[in-house]
Parts: sequence; C-alpha cells; structure tokens
Amino acid sequence: MRPREGMLRLKRFQVEEKRRQMAQIQAMIAEFDRMAKELNDQVVAEQERTGIRDAGHFAYPTFAKAATQRRDNLAASEKSLEDQLAVAKAAYDEAVSELTKAEAIAERDQAADKHVPMHKPEARAS
Repeated sequence: MRPREGMLRLKRFQVEEKRRQMAQIQAMIAEFDRMAKELNDQVVAEQERTGIRDAGHFAYPTFAKAATQRRDNLAASEKSLEDQLAVAKAAYDEAVSELTKAEAIAERDQAADKHVPMHKPEARAS
C-alpha cells in the first residue's frame, strides 16, 4: 500500500468517526426532547387532576414539582448537547475538508504518474 492510500484511508475513517459522533449526539438530543415532552404531559395531567396550576400554591402537587425540575434539567442537558453538536459539526466539516484536499492531491499525483515519460530526453549539445 502506498503512503498516500494509507493517508486517504485514515482521513475517510476520521470523517466517518465524526459523522458517527454527530449522529450519536443528535440521537441523544432527540431522546432528551422526547423525555421532556413526556414529563411536560405528566405535569399538565397532574395539574388537571388537582386543579392547581400555580407552582407557588401551598397544595401544588409534589409530583408536578419534581417532574418540572426533571424536565428543566433535561432542557439544560439538551442545550449542552446542542453546543456539543455544534463543535462536532465543525470537527466533521474540518475532517471532510481535509479528506477532500487529500483526495485532490492523490488524484493530482495519480495523473502526474500517468504523464511521466518513461525515458529521459536526450541532452542537446551546443
């Protein structure tokens, strides 16, 4: 295997790894969002059941308070993951750019190898 082929394989692997990282973060964001919506639905159902919607009310359901806190924690975690996703996307874009450059260099080298003359031109005598 030529050194350039090894470099291309490494660059492709890096791009794929960055893509997997982005997909994993996106899946976690989607899961946190789903869980937060479920908690919100549970809070609303509990408020409907008790008839108390004011969280400051002395008889506000403890379950609704706890579910609201968990929902807020999930929202904060989701925001953190979105920041991580932005960083991962930038790293992915950088890896794709590096791969594109490496492929262009490899193609240029391959084209140059095809056009190299097989024999040396004769030296001219003056």
